[in-house]
Amino acid sequence: MPRTPRRSRPSFNPTRPLSMLPMHTRTVFYISDGTGITAETFGNAILAQFDMRPRHVRLPFVDTVDKAHQAVRQVNHTAELEGRKPIIFTTLVNMDVLRVIQEGCKGMLMDMFGTFVRPLEQELGIKSLHRVGRFSDITRSKEYLDRIEAINFSLDHDDGQSHRDLEGADVILIGVSRSGKTPTSLYLAMQCGLKVANYPLIPEDFERRQLPPALMPYRKKIFGLTIQPERLSEIRNERRPNSRYADLANCRYEVNEAEAMMRRAGIRWLSTTTKSIEEIATTILQEVRPERLVY
Repeated sequence: MPRTPRRSRPSFNPTRPLSMLPMHTRTVFYISDGTGITAETFGNAILAQFDMRPRHVRLPFVDTVDKAHQAVRQVNHTAELEGRKPIIFTTLVNMDVLRVIQEGCKGMLMDMFGTFVRPLEQELGIKSLHRVGRFSDITRSKEYLDRIEAINFSLDHDDGQSHRDLEGADVILIGVSRSGKTPTSLYLAMQCGLKVANYPLIPEDFERRQLPPALMPYRKKIFGLTIQPERLSEIRNERRPNSRYADLANCRYEVNEAEAMMRRAGIRWLSTTTKSIEEIATTILQEVRPERLVY
């Protein structure tokens, strides 16, 4: 049986005091002839090194000269309104489209393909495929179909909904309710193609002082998530304010019992309190499926 866990933007005026200026420090455009995900991911990683609050604008599917001119008008309009050069990250394959952006935009342009692909062409002695977007033919690939299957598996096995086919799980996450199991499961499924089941540890488990019986045959696949009780209480209060579920004393009890159970069972675990989903997922891969870090 499934387990049941309990305005419009003001124009720029250099004479206005700083307190009246827009909250963001710079507008950043991500222009791509595909989805723009690559440009945005890379650009965000670079911008994270700077203490700034950018406004993000993704312009995907800029795959014609006409669309490029539209993008130029939007970038330049922003530059005039804000009185600052926008920052532009591009992953444009079509050279005619790229040329319009290069020659027309009044901003700081970061051509990622020009920075990385063309030097690699010279080093490798071969031309790149100049393929638009990494999703152009992915729907026919085995990897894509496996990823869809992994997402469906993880949704079916979220929060202890099903015990069926646990043998097929790559990872089984356990932890108290609201410790981060569901978002981690979905991230591992969508980004890494892993089939992930997740199970909440509930009072009945603490009374038995054992892992859920359905999980016992699969201990090598299990990874535990925990969290500081104070943070857990905050999260639960957003969902059920002033409830026993969110009470700090109850959160301390559940976290202590869950950690003790994982120690007794020899389960690997980590605290999600200050970690991003990406950090949590990478740690799990290192511990449970290290081969998935090598492509």
